[in-house]
Amino acid sequence: MRVRPTLSWTPADDLPPGTTDLEPVADALRAGGVLVLSGAGISTESGIPDYRGEGGSLSRHTPMTYQEFVAEAAARRRYWARSHLGWRTFGRALPNAGHRAVAAFARHGLISGVITQNVDGLHQAAGSEGVVELHGSLERVICLSCGTVSPRRELAERLEEANPGFSPVAAGINPDGDADLTDEQVGDFRVVPCTVCGGILKPDVVFFGETVPPQRVELCRGLVQQASSLLVLGSSLTVMSGLRFVRLAAGAGKPVLIVNRDPTRGDRHALTRVELPLGPALTTVAGRLGVTVEDTAA
Repeated sequence: MRVRPTLSWTPADDLPPGTTDLEPVADALRAGGVLVLSGAGISTESGIPDYRGEGGSLSRHTPMTYQEFVAEAAARRRYWARSHLGWRTFGRALPNAGHRAVAAFARHGLISGVITQNVDGLHQAAGSEGVVELHGSLERVICLSCGTVSPRRELAERLEEANPGFSPVAAGINPDGDADLTDEQVGDFRVVPCTVCGGILKPDVVFFGETVPPQRVELCRGLVQQASSLLVLGSSLTVMSGLRFVRLAAGAGKPVLIVNRDPTRGDRHALTRVELPLGPALTTVAGRLGVTVEDTAA
């Protein structure tokens, strides 16, 4: 039986309302030293759905938990069948205006760094450097036995060879790269082991129920402490992995600004929350600052 992880929160009635005023965001970027914290909402314009927004994947999809993945061979078969199919879609996704704007701000020295909760690699594809991937990346695979890390493309090739003709039609693709397939579509999909020790392979991402590596958390804490302000882009901040940095910034007296269409768990700590689509909002801010957002990835 699959146990649904705790993935939601109930907004309080006293949360400050959202706005469409982008000037506080522009002011923060003019001052420089802005640390960006991004979530799934920044990738929706690239065709990757978020978890909790309108039409979010949690309405139909229960993400794999670490405990289930480790304990059950059937769960691993289901995960890798779905993820193998989803990987093809992720591989075709391109950075959107939001990703490109963040990269442009960095080129102009307006931001101090980027922390992303996403595993899609689109910030890097847009030209951002030194991105801290809080939850890891689907580009890598790790062996749970020997710790060997290898490129996902190598695993994709091995899975193609082990499962010739596997091409079911998915009902949807989720932010973690997991495609929606029925058990019948998964069928007898073959999972391949680590080539070094024969151990269990897992994507190098933090599953629900798993903790972010402590050294990565400390790196992010340091970035927050060094920043002048924190700009949250497309995250509901439902899970503590991201919310803790909002609380840290606010506790240190640093302005927190949020651009997200829906209320977030961090709104009470924020100077403002802008209720606008991210791509157009950040492109507008860039225009006010005289920053050119490239039409294609750098």
